[in-house]
Amino acid sequence: MSAYVVHPDRSPVPLQVDPVDRADWNYTGVYVLDLGEGRALEFGLESQESLVLPLAADLTVTVAGQRHHLSRTSVFAGVADAVYVPVGESVVLEGSGRVAIASAVAGAQHPAAFLPATDVPVATRGAGNMTRLVRNYAMPGSFSGCEKLLVCEVVTPGGNWSSYPAHKHDEHTETERELEEIYYYEIADSPSGTPGFGYHQTTSSDPRRPIDMLVEVRTGDAVLVPYGWHGPVVAAPGHDMYYLNVMAGPDADRAWLISDHPEQTWVRGLWPDTPLDPRARV
Repeated sequence: MSAYVVHPDRSPVPLQVDPVDRADWNYTGVYVLDLGEGRALEFGLESQESLVLPLAADLTVTVAGQRHHLSRTSVFAGVADAVYVPVGESVVLEGSGRVAIASAVAGAQHPAAFLPATDVPVATRGAGNMTRLVRNYAMPGSFSGCEKLLVCEVVTPGGNWSSYPAHKHDEHTETERELEEIYYYEIADSPSGTPGFGYHQTTSSDPRRPIDMLVEVRTGDAVLVPYGWHGPVVAAPGHDMYYLNVMAGPDADRAWLISDHPEQTWVRGLWPDTPLDPRARV
C-alpha cells in the first residue's frame, strides 16, 4: 500500500497529491509549495476549490482582485490566517517560506474569502496521553463558504496518541459520510536538531476493500486514506506532531460524520476523569 504514502522531493512544489492526475484518487488534493527566500509563484487549479495556508511562511496572496497577507513562523506557533480560492481561479503567492494548498474537486463557484485566525475554532480533544489540539479551518461550525472542502489541523504533543479511537468515514449512512482524507505531516526536531518521526495506521473496514498500513511518517510526508479505519496516529516521545487533514467526498451536504472502531471506542469513556495534557490546552 505504499502508493498511499507520498514523500516530498526538492522541487518548488515538493509535495503534490492531485485528484485529477491520480487514477486511484478522486476528491481531495494537497500541494506544498516552497517559495524559498523570496519569490512569486502563480498557481491555479481548474476544477478544485482550495484553501491557502502558511506552514512556515510570510507571503502575500492575490486572488480575484483581493490581496491578503499571511504569516506564520511554524505549524506549532498557533493558528494562521488563510485564504479561500474559488474553483478555476489562479492565485499568486509572493514571499518566502513553505505554504500548503488544501483542495477538493468542486463545481460550484463561491467567492474568494479571507479567513482570519481569530475566526478559527480551536478545541482540545481527548485526555491524558490522548490529548491533542484541533484547529477547525473549514469544518461544520466554522468556515462554510465552500462546496466540498473540509480542512483542519491537529497538533499532538510528543508521546501522545491521536486519531484515537480509530474511526472511518467510507460509506453513506444516517451516521456516516463517505469522505476521502489526506494527512499531511510535520514533526518537530529534537533539541539537537535530529529529525522527528511518528506512526500512522490504516486498516480495512470491509474485506472487499483490503488495506493494511502501519507506516513511519516524517516532516513533509502525506498519507492518503481512501477508506478504512484510520488511526491511531502516534507522536514519538520528544517530537511534537502536526498534521493537516483534508477531506471531501461525493455527498452534497458537506457533513463530517464518522464511526469509531468498535474495539477502541471505549477509550472515550476514560476522558472525563483523566486530566488534559497541559501541552495541548487551548
